[in-house]
Amino acid sequence: MLTSLFTAISGMDANGTELSVIGDNIANMNTVGFKKSRVAFGDVLSQSITNSAGSVQVGRGVFVQEVGPLFTQGAFETTENALDLAIDGDGFFTVNDNGARYYTRAGHFEVNRDGYIVNSDSQRLQGYLADPSGNITGTNGDLQVIATQSPALITGSANVAVNLNAALEIETNAFTLDGDGDGTSNDPLNYSSSTTLSVYDSQGGTHQVTLYYTKTDDNEWDVHYVYQDPADTSRYLEATNSPQTLTFDTDGNLTGVTGSDPVFDFGTSVTANQSIDFDHTGTMQFASNFAVLKLDQDGYPSGSLRNLVISDAGMITGIFTNGQTRVIGQVTLAKFIAPTELAKLGRNLYAESYDSGQPIISAPATSGLGKVASNTLELSNVDLAVEFVKMISAQRGFQANSRIITATDDLMQEVVNLKR
Repeated sequence: MLTSLFTAISGMDANGTELSVIGDNIANMNTVGFKKSRVAFGDVLSQSITNSAGSVQVGRGVFVQEVGPLFTQGAFETTENALDLAIDGDGFFTVNDNGARYYTRAGHFEVNRDGYIVNSDSQRLQGYLADPSGNITGTNGDLQVIATQSPALITGSANVAVNLNAALEIETNAFTLDGDGDGTSNDPLNYSSSTTLSVYDSQGGTHQVTLYYTKTDDNEWDVHYVYQDPADTSRYLEATNSPQTLTFDTDGNLTGVTGSDPVFDFGTSVTANQSIDFDHTGTMQFASNFAVLKLDQDGYPSGSLRNLVISDAGMITGIFTNGQTRVIGQVTLAKFIAPTELAKLGRNLYAESYDSGQPIISAPATSGLGKVASNTLELSNVDLAVEFVKMISAQRGFQANSRIITATDDLMQEVVNLKR
């Protein structure tokens, strides 16, 4: 009879533990990246009782066999922070805390004052590092946004393709830079068509270069390269080696360019004698209006980091104000053979244990790992309705076991009363 008391106590303890786990799940229903836990019960070794009919086994109660996390996928929430990351599939983010490696599904990160990508506890996100050229090295370490500036690139080449109107008359007057009474000295005279593009000096300064086309023969055009005098903005200068001569066949196709690359002097504070290779491939001569078909060059001004973009493969790319991009690093994920055996540390952190096995570190979407979603947070996987149902069941189980104690107490009282 006394055995029933201890059996009921084990039931109350077990159901009380489940209520504690349910309470923890409900408390963390709004915790980013939280994974709910569940309780597994096991029966206690049975007691053998021998009677005339033989031996029978009577259970001795229940015990909590395991409390483990359930790593089912949580719902996603869209945010405005590019460094809010969620894992769509298996895997954990790895963070470094003064040399100790921890693992988490909570992906709210930011850049600290030293440029490291950290979580709210200042633990550094781990990933593959990139070299200064933006190439992923394969070395795993603390991800850091070092390059916040994009240096200027001097223009070295340009691509210009136009249609020159074959119906125009041959220009009999020579192309000159001279005053024409408009108040500007040394501006161009006597040309058929023109187009302008921006080029950049060694410090990222912008200069407007205008190409003036003059028809000198039925199938020949001179192209003059003219720019503003940096020392006197009211004056125009023609580049050294200008003009070049464009030659066409009778079908209007470009057959040759005669002359060296034009050289520009954009001032004493920048690279002197800046040579630009103008490629006129695609230029044609047809009896139709002048038209610009292609106009670009390879230089750009300096720029500063505007924002970060993270792909589903974890590639972190910096977007700069000058339109340039640079790879900063790649987020890596960790996978465990037995993730439910990870040591739960609190604050959404897990640690490797003997039973979990060692982590497999790889890029997202490889080795069975999930993808990374930027501007997204993974919410808790707690289902409130399910937890309430479990809570009612555990509460009733606790109450029922308490009734066993009450009933056993009544029986023992009857036994005591037998002596009267």
